[in-house]
Amino acid sequence: MSNAEITLLDCEYFPCIAWYFYHARSHTSVAEHFEYFERTSFRNRCEVTGPNGKITLSVPLERGRNQRTVMKDVKVCNKEKWQMLHWKTLCASYRRAPYFEYYEEDMLQFFEKKYTYLVDVNHDSINLLNRLLKFEKPLGVTTQYEKHAVNTLDLRSLLQPDMPLEETLPLYMQNFEERHGFIPNLSMLDMLFSCGNKAMTMLQP
Repeated sequence: MSNAEITLLDCEYFPCIAWYFYHARSHTSVAEHFEYFERTSFRNRCEVTGPNGKITLSVPLERGRNQRTVMKDVKVCNKEKWQMLHWKTLCASYRRAPYFEYYEEDMLQFFEKKYTYLVDVNHDSINLLNRLLKFEKPLGVTTQYEKHAVNTLDLRSLLQPDMPLEETLPLYMQNFEERHGFIPNLSMLDMLFSCGNKAMTMLQP
């Protein structure tokens, strides 16, 4: 881990476990709002596990994924019932996970709320995870874009689907692991439903 004063993170939808690993170990964490939206990233998607392996849950966007729009201005496309699809997928995948039933009601409220902007979806997903994980560390947001931020651990482009990680993340008993092996760095939802709020203890130094 770097000794940088600030850890600069991308603004993710139900962030991956590595995102929380770095957030938990940082001095000060900040989420980027002023970069251009980056397609095929965790900015509008998260990954979970199901009976047939990894599942990607994507938030549909106005103008699609191939847009050059500042992150804070990216709008959600609500023509599709994406929230109910995500919720039904989580129920089907995690109904038998050890801790799912304890968080079901809070999760459903999130998926019933309507959104206009992707950053609001993402921050509400992070706030919900924080509350259920009993994790109270603040997360700041950027006020402008800086390509090379000073005294900063810049992770904006590091945490990508299928990208190898520099850090070793903890192992835990994962749903469907007996079928297709352990899948690393899924959404923090996976660790929450598998380990409960002790998940953060496993990620903190």
